[in-house]
Amino acid sequence: QVQLVESGGDSVESGGSLNLSCATSGDVFSSYYMGWFRQVPGKEREGVATIGNGFTLYGDSVRGRFTAVRDSAKNILYLRMTNLKPGDTAMYYCAADNRARTHGSLRTYYLSPAAYTFWGQGTQVTVSS
Repeated sequence: QVQLVESGGDSVESGGSLNLSCATSGDVFSSYYMGWFRQVPGKEREGVATIGNGFTLYGDSVRGRFTAVRDSAKNILYLRMTNLKPGDTAMYYCAADNRARTHGSLRTYYLSPAAYTFWGQGTQVTVSS
């Protein structure tokens, strides 16, 4: 069982930066791929970033502004967010899984919430204009 705990959400002004953290329950990175997702009420969960062995991929709306980084020594996944916009306001979740990709491209598969079994409780990011 993988446990994930997000932190770092806050309220910031447009153009600001935030760093989210996802603490994992041990040596997860060696055998699991990880993802960052976000969701606003009434909308589907959106893939923000995914990181695994040999790849790091981003959603179109955040590419160039967000960076996903794994710290294997601390077992923490980070999401570094810059140039934040009001449209980035959402609950942010980290997720993990280790199932083999069975269909689609790397982006299609690993940025889909369906590819993940384990989820954290989320951390709220609010960006004001």
